[in-house]
Amino acid sequence: MAFAVLFPGQGSQFVGMGADLFDARPDLLVDVADDVLGWSLRSMCLDGPEDALTRTEHAQPALYAIAHALWSEVAPHLPGSPAAAAGHSLGEYTALTAAGVLDFPTALAVVAERGRAMAEAADLEPSGMAALLGADVELAESVCRARIEEGGTLTVANDNAPGQVVVAGSAADLDWLEANGRRLGVRRAVRLKVAGAFHSAYMRPAADRVRMALEGIEPANPAFPVYANVTASPVDPSDVPRSLAAQVVGRVRFADTLRAMAAAGVDTFVHVGPGDVTAGMAKRTVDGATVLTISETADVPVAVEALSTIDRSGGV
Repeated sequence: MAFAVLFPGQGSQFVGMGADLFDARPDLLVDVADDVLGWSLRSMCLDGPEDALTRTEHAQPALYAIAHALWSEVAPHLPGSPAAAAGHSLGEYTALTAAGVLDFPTALAVVAERGRAMAEAADLEPSGMAALLGADVELAESVCRARIEEGGTLTVANDNAPGQVVVAGSAADLDWLEANGRRLGVRRAVRLKVAGAFHSAYMRPAADRVRMALEGIEPANPAFPVYANVTASPVDPSDVPRSLAAQVVGRVRFADTLRAMAAAGVDTFVHVGPGDVTAGMAKRTVDGATVLTISETADVPVAVEALSTIDRSGGV
């Protein structure tokens, strides 16, 4: 049995998340986090309000901190080291920290700047994202080409799993998509509740700021491979700053990442963090894989027991 750990990205936040972790890890979530962020992480996560927590500049550092704190509670109990790790967009920072490539305060500071930069980039021009229900990447790319031929900027932003493809573009692009998507083979296009066109050229100013935030940081060698969103392959530590900056404007190749992990021998995926989004992506992408979810500390013993009883052939 070889298992990989997966960490969620923005969109998994909710008021009340991490309630079990603030008392368990005040060193991370109060002492360090509040000093780095300049605002109370506990108050934001537990009291909200929801519209404040959902703001990109708050959601990103909050999710990163909570997911990392949960990982810190999980890691000592695992039956061995993960064979690999990956995170969805923002979650890539959590994966890198879990593998020891980045330390928590450094990554939290970069994530906080990333959240602010992406929020400000989104304010420059009306833009957004839409999920193409039932569409594969090939169909999504053909739809984007059709829009580009008309002078638009629609692009594939996330390839999450079979039937879960997200595109990004201007407000006009999304209006066009709603009017023309069905004609082009899209069953339905659903606009996402996000601040802007993440993982597209609209985030170029944010990518530049992330690049500057990462200057001077020397990533350490990973304890286990971390797959980068932009390449769907293990990232070399020396390439981490470039990869993380490129990720802001590049496609999140999460389905390809999951398939690459499976091809490398991973047969079990463990979602660690609020919600269960990456667990669902793994189930849809890798046939026959065992998928476990740890979204709070109460899930830890159950998941650890399951990992301990899965034999090396993948059976129980």
